[in-house]
Amino acid sequence: MKKLFSVLILALILLVAGCGGAEESENNSSTTNEDSKKIALVLPEKMGVNPFFQQMDEGAKQAAEEFGVELKTIESTDHSAIEENLRVAVAEGYDLIITSSFESEDALKKVAAENPDRQFAIIDTLVDLPNVQSVNFREHEAAYLLGAAAGLSTKTDKVGMVVAMDIPLMKKWTVAFEQGLKETNPEAEFLVNYVGSFSDPAKAKELALLQASKGADFVAGASAVGDLGVFEAAKEQGFFTSGQDIDRTEVDPEHVVLSQLKGTDAAAFETVKAFANGSFEPGVVEYGLKEKGVGLTYVTHESKTPLHSFVGQEAIDQVKSLYDEIIAGNKVIENPLSE
Repeated sequence: MKKLFSVLILALILLVAGCGGAEESENNSSTTNEDSKKIALVLPEKMGVNPFFQQMDEGAKQAAEEFGVELKTIESTDHSAIEENLRVAVAEGYDLIITSSFESEDALKKVAAENPDRQFAIIDTLVDLPNVQSVNFREHEAAYLLGAAAGLSTKTDKVGMVVAMDIPLMKKWTVAFEQGLKETNPEAEFLVNYVGSFSDPAKAKELALLQASKGADFVAGASAVGDLGVFEAAKEQGFFTSGQDIDRTEVDPEHVVLSQLKGTDAAAFETVKAFANGSFEPGVVEYGLKEKGVGLTYVTHESKTPLHSFVGQEAIDQVKSLYDEIIAGNKVIENPLSE
């Protein structure tokens, strides 16, 4: 009887050990050894909705593979789960915890303040704490180029933008875009409407159709997931539009003719790389046109989609000249948030 009991106990131990190993292998997104640094990427939402976060995950994974770092990506089912996921990453002993966007600000401020010996990073917003690195983008530089291209391309002298929310952050898009628009086309009228959400394609579509009804032949999308509604409207009504973050011209080359780019993959890659190499420091890190952190299709980055005749090479060449001025330091696009 004792012998049978011992065999059962041994079998139970082996079974538990086997289950634990399978769970760990599933959660870790890169193969590592015991001495490797552990990094957690806590996303504020599930992947597959916004390409912004898909890019970030890909960049982090690439760096983890190259520099021998253990990386785990934790997706939040909704914004209320962000704080809990940050705390899970702390409890699991990750050396660096990366998160992203303004939705994560409040949660990170709490968790980072409570864990001063742990290192954190947040991409695409600012958290001013001594153990947090804030990775920001100079989106206003790329928005200026997009506005300049729109001013040179419009045939009706009416250009619109459908924006996610009427919050200070979005001025980096609206103010800089209008600056570029007016510099290349002083006669152009700028139409702006706010969706009130980062994830409402139906409302964004409605606003894009409204701007088109007022004569806008180019309506820039700046509403995150809502841009899908702007693209639908452009296809239905025959006007032209642009996407954000990644090259969206492939979605509908006949109507999505430009894209304002943001290298969240590069930001995540460089953050993981810096931590792996021991050069990671708290504070603010910025990526703009000069660092290739932001850009515009056909101007700073090539595209698989041929340039549409609505924009034309002559307009692109003029925008490239503006880009060269900015890179050379001869032209400064001020951050609207610092005014």
